[in-house]
Amino acid sequence: MGNSVLDGRASAVLSDGIITKFYTSAAWIEGQAEQQLDDISTWTGVQKVAAFPDLHPGKYGPVGCAILANRIFPQLIGSDIGCGMSLFQLDLPWRKFKLEKALRRLRCLEQPASSDQRGRLEQADLPADLFAKALGTVGGGNHFCEIQTLSEVDANTGLDKTRLYLLVHSGSRGFGNAILNSVPNGAFAGLLATEDAAQLYLQDHDRAVRWASLNRQIIAERAAVSLRADLTLLVDAPHNLLTPEKGGWLHRKGAAVADQRLVPLAGSRASASYLMSSNDHADALGSLAHGAGRRYDRSSMHGRVRAKKSDLEAMKRTPFGGRVLCEDRDLLIEEAPLAYKSSKSVAEDLERTGAAHRVAEFHPLLTFKKTRAGGRS
Repeated sequence: MGNSVLDGRASAVLSDGIITKFYTSAAWIEGQAEQQLDDISTWTGVQKVAAFPDLHPGKYGPVGCAILANRIFPQLIGSDIGCGMSLFQLDLPWRKFKLEKALRRLRCLEQPASSDQRGRLEQADLPADLFAKALGTVGGGNHFCEIQTLSEVDANTGLDKTRLYLLVHSGSRGFGNAILNSVPNGAFAGLLATEDAAQLYLQDHDRAVRWASLNRQIIAERAAVSLRADLTLLVDAPHNLLTPEKGGWLHRKGAAVADQRLVPLAGSRASASYLMSSNDHADALGSLAHGAGRRYDRSSMHGRVRAKKSDLEAMKRTPFGGRVLCEDRDLLIEEAPLAYKSSKSVAEDLERTGAAHRVAEFHPLLTFKKTRAGGRS
């Protein structure tokens, strides 16, 4: 399941020529996820696979990997095309932060954006009516908008420990799902880039990536306005997308683009998040882990945590003294911290295998998930 760690020294990655695993024997990796890795490596045209310590089973293949192939496999990107994480710095000092006031104000994110987004869509070279009502909303599942404090930081980053930070995780909402559902029969066997179906998919895919990035920006802007703060984008790192590469097409599913070197690595709402700096490892395919990764699937969580009212209320408070804004009972259970691996362990495995190193650690203050019950958008 990986290489062991000897005396805390760096471990070499494990590679079989096609699959390179950037995790050690200390990683929590399900056998089903590794079986999916093996299966994908045999698909027609697959040349190279990089797997990261947040690896876990997915619907069409494992989440937490990058796959280079000479064909296009839409299912490897999945339905949330362009999903990613954006990290922002707020001009609000953390000492002036009022938690109860922020809890009330951040509820605005549950509602559609009040302003007309047509102009923003057109600026992003997108149709003015393209899923406009969903733009600027977080959605369900593992998506969130989180206010964070900076706990530890490498001095070379220039980040200010006195300021608050905002981490937004969201994607293309219903748009990406509509794209995946529209691909023709047989597309999952792999499309050649010259095929009409591939060209149509690529056009829609690129639109969804731009839409998702704009969505994260508008979510952050709405949160900043509610907090009476200005914000600065530090890094936008999508982790579900397709990019042309020399020799083929790079599919990333839960594998963050590391071309900008800095990549957010999200924890659960009760654990630290990190800012990783890529070491540009040749076998990592320009990618890194995007978060802690799931330990247990959503359905099994309903039997793993107690769901009394007092238990649910306890889930809304974190070890860091922070709060979780989520009034969807099922979502609260499915996204309980127990569902996720240790973000610290994931970051450590990236360091042990030479893929990246930590430059900053963030702690959650307030995590917005959902303020209404029902729906899994």
